[in-house]
Amino acid sequence: MCGRYTITVTLDELIVRFNLNIPPTRYYQPRFNISPQQMIMIVINDGDNNRLGEVKWGLLPSWSKDEKAGFTAFNARAETLLEKPAFKAPFIRKRCLIPADSFYEWKKEGKSKQPMRIMLKTHEIFTMAGLYDTWTGADGRKISSCTIITTKPNSLVESIHDRMPVILHPKDEALWLDRNVQDPNLLLPLLKPFPAEKMRAYAVSSKVGNAKYDVPECIVELNIEN
Repeated sequence: MCGRYTITVTLDELIVRFNLNIPPTRYYQPRFNISPQQMIMIVINDGDNNRLGEVKWGLLPSWSKDEKAGFTAFNARAETLLEKPAFKAPFIRKRCLIPADSFYEWKKEGKSKQPMRIMLKTHEIFTMAGLYDTWTGADGRKISSCTIITTKPNSLVESIHDRMPVILHPKDEALWLDRNVQDPNLLLPLLKPFPAEKMRAYAVSSKVGNAKYDVPECIVELNIEN
């Protein structure tokens, strides 16, 4: 799964990376320990431009009768997207990119678990494949939310966890965002494990287990001797 991640870059870096032609939200700030049910940034395409917006992490399907029934689906398995009512329609027409520069997973070591930060070796921004939806309440109130798609782990991550987020190659991001593309045969092949040789992992403080602990110290590498 993917239950924690970071996006520590500046707003200017996001604007350049995603070619944002429409003024982005002013609420963006670097994050060092993002957890489910928090507000997060996603990138969508409106047909002409990429747009950066803020949604809740944990998908609330548009057809839900009550908002209390949602927000728990913070991950969606790539293998079963077309089988799950909550994900099938968004997969066809409401796909998004979730900018990140690392994610956390917990590696089991004896009776304890060591949090690991996993990132690209280049330290660059990457995008996790996501789905979003908008729920409208009886009073007209709208809530937009999203989920992160996961897949089987690559050889680096498999020693840490049995799932990893789908990290899209930059060349595939435009296709993923294109709302005119609705053929699963074109989209499903994108949902593969990212190459292990392009990634690295290192141990970080156990404090990242606390969702309220969102400070630069979260990403400091621990010096753990084998």
